[in-house]
Amino acid sequence: MSRTPDRFFIRRGLVLGIAAAPFAAHATARKGVVTILGDSITAGLGLPAAAALPAQLGLALARLRTAVVVRGAGVSGDTTEDGLGRLNFSVQADTDVCLVALGGNDLLQGLDPNTTKANLAGIVQKLKARRMGVVLAGMTAPRAVGAGYAREFSAVFPAVAKAERVPLYPDLLAGVGPSLRQGDGIHPNATGVKIIATGLAPIVARALAERALAERAPRPRR
Repeated sequence: MSRTPDRFFIRRGLVLGIAAAPFAAHATARKGVVTILGDSITAGLGLPAAAALPAQLGLALARLRTAVVVRGAGVSGDTTEDGLGRLNFSVQADTDVCLVALGGNDLLQGLDPNTTKANLAGIVQKLKARRMGVVLAGMTAPRAVGAGYAREFSAVFPAVAKAERVPLYPDLLAGVGPSLRQGDGIHPNATGVKIIATGLAPIVARALAERALAERAPRPRR
């Protein structure tokens, strides 16, 4: 009996399998997930969602050819203590990198910088325990709050980043002067948010790449 029909079906199956492979790879590919744990500045107070930081950071990362989903987890009025308290709820388990951008309300309330430092360290430690990458966004306190307090508060962020060995974006509002803020003089306008997103994108992209490498590295046997 001739084997031609068998060869035909085998060859056809191979062709279909090869053709389907790109689709299967595409279907299983997953974009990286970045969650922004923050306050009203990252939540986009006074701005439409498309102009807020989560959307703009996603666009800035796309320009760097980094495929990512950016989730906003900013709550207006939140202090570092609030962020620590809601971290497990607000930062979903599939997060690859969490951008921590808290502390502004601690500053406005004049909270003890040591308390802010302890809260931020707790946030970073919890995220690392969940095997998530972390980027810490700092801020520079204005001298109007008192030179000593401003110096002590501003030093919190690099100290935490160094102690916990996570990358630091030194000042969330860097480059966002008075003309790039809303009427309250605090929150960035749409152009200001774009400046923040553009500044953050490279360090977040590096954190995502490092996270991907860590995930692919073989784990030690127990």
